[in-house]
Amino acid sequence: MKEKFTTAGRNELENSANENGEIAGFWRGLWHGLIAPLAFMISLFKDNVGVYETHNNGKWYIFGFVLGLMIARGGNKGMNMQANKRD
Repeated sequence: MKEKFTTAGRNELENSANENGEIAGFWRGLWHGLIAPLAFMISLFKDNVGVYETHNNGKWYIFGFVLGLMIARGGNKGMNMQANKRD
């Protein structure tokens, strides 16, 4: 049986190419972060859809992914609204 859950740890596939010979970098990380909420919902029903590219170049991919998540969530718009309520 294929393991479905794993523990956090080092990504052994970092800096290794995928089956197409590509390594995901900043721009692909940004895109994956932007579509992460939708990809997560789809991944609940489809086994071949993932949220995060394991064949990535490390820190730049992660930076793009987190930035994309922040943009998808609306950036710091929520923080500004709370500050305005206090004034």
